[in-house]
Amino acid sequence: MSDYKYIIIPILTVIISQVIKAIIETIRSGKFSLERLFNGSGGMPSSHSSLVISLLTLIFIDFGIDSIYFAICLIFGLIVLYDAMGIRYETGKQAEVLNEITKKINLGSIKFLKEKIGHKPIEVLGGIITGIVLALILNSIIV
Repeated sequence: MSDYKYIIIPILTVIISQVIKAIIETIRSGKFSLERLFNGSGGMPSSHSSLVISLLTLIFIDFGIDSIYFAICLIFGLIVLYDAMGIRYETGKQAEVLNEITKKINLGSIKFLKEKIGHKPIEVLGGIITGIVLALILNSIIV
Protein backbone atom coordinates (compact mmCIF):
# COMPACT_ATOMS: atom_id res chain seq x y z
CA MET A 1 0.00 0.00 0.00
CA SER A 2 2.90 2.39 0.66
CA ASP A 3 3.77 2.20 -3.05
CA TYR A 4 0.54 4.06 -3.75
CA LYS A 5 0.76 6.55 -0.90
CA TYR A 6 1.43 9.43 -3.31
CA ILE A 7 -2.07 8.86 -4.69
CA ILE A 8 -3.92 7.53 -1.64
CA ILE A 9 -2.87 10.18 0.89
CA PRO A 10 -3.68 13.23 -1.28
CA ILE A 11 -7.07 11.71 -2.19
CA LEU A 12 -7.84 11.00 1.48
CA THR A 13 -6.73 14.55 2.27
CA VAL A 14 -9.23 15.97 -0.24
CA ILE A 15 -12.03 13.81 1.17
CA ILE A 16 -11.25 14.83 4.76
CA SER A 17 -10.95 18.50 3.70
CA GLN A 18 -14.37 18.32 2.07
CA VAL A 19 -15.87 16.81 5.22
CA ILE A 20 -14.26 19.57 7.33
CA LYS A 21 -15.59 22.17 4.87
CA ALA A 22 -19.12 20.72 5.07
CA ILE A 23 -18.99 20.70 8.89
CA ILE A 24 -17.78 24.33 9.05
CA GLU A 25 -20.49 25.47 6.64
CA THR A 26 -23.16 23.48 8.50
CA ILE A 27 -22.16 25.25 11.73
CA ARG A 28 -22.15 28.66 9.99
CA SER A 29 -25.47 28.27 8.18
CA GLY A 30 -27.27 26.03 10.64
CA LYS A 31 -28.24 23.56 7.92
CA PHE A 32 -26.47 20.58 6.36
CA SER A 33 -25.93 20.41 2.60
CA LEU A 34 -25.04 17.00 1.18
CA GLU A 35 -24.16 18.69 -2.12
CA ARG A 36 -21.37 20.60 -0.36
CA LEU A 37 -19.49 17.35 0.29
CA PHE A 38 -19.06 16.87 -3.44
CA ASN A 39 -18.57 20.50 -4.48
CA GLY A 40 -14.89 21.31 -3.91
CA SER A 41 -14.90 24.94 -4.96
CA GLY A 42 -14.62 27.71 -2.41
CA GLY A 43 -14.84 27.58 1.36
CA MET A 44 -12.63 26.67 4.31
CA PRO A 45 -10.29 24.82 4.01
CA SER A 46 -9.26 24.80 0.37
CA SER A 47 -9.32 21.16 -0.69
CA HIS A 48 -7.26 21.94 -3.80
CA SER A 49 -4.56 23.45 -1.58
CA SER A 50 -4.69 20.57 0.88
CA LEU A 51 -4.29 18.04 -1.96
CA VAL A 52 -1.25 19.64 -3.54
CA ILE A 53 0.42 20.44 -0.21
CA SER A 54 -0.11 16.90 1.09
CA LEU A 55 1.71 15.59 -2.00
CA LEU A 56 4.46 18.18 -1.58
CA THR A 57 4.85 17.18 2.09
CA LEU A 58 5.19 13.49 1.17
CA ILE A 59 7.79 14.30 -1.46
CA PHE A 60 9.68 16.44 1.07
CA ILE A 61 9.67 13.62 3.64
CA ASP A 62 10.85 10.94 1.22
CA PHE A 63 13.15 12.83 -1.17
CA GLY A 64 14.11 16.10 0.54
CA ILE A 65 13.97 19.71 -0.48
CA ASP A 66 16.80 19.40 -3.01
CA SER A 67 15.18 16.69 -5.14
CA ILE A 68 13.80 17.20 -8.63
CA TYR A 69 10.49 15.69 -7.41
CA PHE A 70 10.18 18.38 -4.75
CA ALA A 71 10.92 21.10 -7.32
CA ILE A 72 8.26 19.79 -9.70
CA CYS A 73 5.65 19.48 -6.94
CA LEU A 74 6.52 22.93 -5.59
CA ILE A 75 5.99 24.60 -8.98
CA PHE A 76 2.76 22.66 -9.51
CA GLY A 77 1.64 23.58 -5.99
CA LEU A 78 2.36 27.28 -6.42
CA ILE A 79 0.28 27.32 -9.60
CA VAL A 80 -2.64 25.65 -7.79
CA LEU A 81 -2.40 28.06 -4.83
CA TYR A 82 -2.18 31.08 -7.12
CA ASP A 83 -5.15 29.87 -9.14
CA ALA A 84 -7.24 29.27 -6.00
CA MET A 85 -6.58 32.72 -4.50
CA GLY A 86 -6.24 34.74 -7.67
CA ILE A 87 -7.99 33.65 -10.81
CA ARG A 88 -10.80 31.53 -9.36
CA TYR A 89 -11.45 33.97 -6.50
CA GLU A 90 -11.81 36.88 -8.94
CA THR A 91 -14.06 34.76 -11.17
CA GLY A 92 -16.35 34.14 -8.18
CA LYS A 93 -16.55 37.87 -7.47
CA GLN A 94 -17.43 38.51 -11.12
CA ALA A 95 -20.14 35.85 -10.93
CA GLU A 96 -21.66 37.64 -7.91
CA VAL A 97 -21.86 40.91 -9.88
CA LEU A 98 -23.33 39.23 -12.96
CA ASN A 99 -25.91 37.37 -10.85
CA GLU A 100 -26.91 40.66 -9.19
CA ILE A 101 -27.32 42.33 -12.59
CA THR A 102 -29.39 39.36 -13.77
CA LYS A 103 -31.68 39.73 -10.73
CA LYS A 104 -32.09 43.48 -11.25
CA ILE A 105 -33.06 43.26 -14.91
CA ASN A 106 -35.25 40.25 -14.14
CA LEU A 107 -33.86 37.67 -16.54
CA GLY A 108 -35.64 34.81 -14.82
CA SER A 109 -34.88 32.23 -17.49
CA ILE A 110 -31.08 32.58 -17.12
CA LYS A 111 -29.33 30.18 -14.78
CA PHE A 112 -27.26 31.93 -12.12
CA LEU A 113 -23.49 31.53 -12.18
CA LYS A 114 -21.65 29.63 -9.48
CA GLU A 115 -20.22 32.14 -6.98
CA LYS A 116 -18.19 29.87 -4.68
CA ILE A 117 -15.29 29.21 -7.02
CA GLY A 118 -12.11 30.53 -5.42
CA HIS A 119 -10.64 31.09 -2.00
CA LYS A 120 -9.69 33.87 0.35
CA PRO A 121 -6.06 33.70 1.53
CA ILE A 122 -7.15 32.38 4.95
CA GLU A 123 -8.98 29.49 3.27
CA VAL A 124 -5.87 28.61 1.27
CA LEU A 125 -3.79 28.81 4.45
CA GLY A 126 -6.30 26.46 6.07
CA GLY A 127 -5.81 24.08 3.14
CA ILE A 128 -2.03 24.30 3.46
CA ILE A 129 -2.14 23.48 7.18
CA THR A 130 -4.67 20.69 6.60
CA GLY A 131 -2.51 19.21 3.83
CA ILE A 132 0.66 19.21 5.94
CA VAL A 133 -1.00 17.80 9.06
CA LEU A 134 -2.94 15.09 7.24
CA ALA A 135 0.09 14.07 5.16
CA LEU A 136 2.15 13.65 8.32
CA ILE A 137 -0.57 11.68 10.12
CA LEU A 138 -1.59 9.49 7.19
CA ASN A 139 2.02 8.86 6.17
CA SER A 140 2.79 7.54 9.65
CA ILE A 141 -0.23 5.20 9.43
CA ILE A 142 0.26 3.95 5.86
CA VAL A 143 4.04 3.46 5.91
